[in-house]
Amino acid sequence: MLTQQDQIDQAISYIEKLKERVEVLKKRKDEVVAQGRGDHSKKFMLTTTCTTTKIAMVDVKELGSTLEVILVSGLEKKFTMQEVINIIEEEGAQVVSASYSTIADKVYYTIHAQVKITRLGVDASGIYLRLQKLVC
Repeated sequence: MLTQQDQIDQAISYIEKLKERVEVLKKRKDEVVAQGRGDHSKKFMLTTTCTTTKIAMVDVKELGSTLEVILVSGLEKKFTMQEVINIIEEEGAQVVSASYSTIADKVYYTIHAQVKITRLGVDASGIYLRLQKLVC
């Protein structure tokens, strides 16, 4: 059992972490607004060529407390669905549904997630950047 002082120390530590998280999110929001993407539904998209024959696409949409992630890759993909889910959950969202389809030489992944703690939100740009690194 924790003493009252230990509980207070833990609460103070937790509040400090929340303040740091808020500052990071404010900074990222300011960056997005500065880039002209200041609407309430944030959309981060990248289409990049990883090799001469492989095109990967990452699309992350944050709409309130929900998150939609769409990935498109070639059949020679170098990542698993579990790696994608881990990234999303590490950034503060809980995956609600995940599916994939193979059409011709492309694999389409669709993942829907919900923010774990609505007060803190989720960092869609962080998810986007980590997924970008993963698919290329």
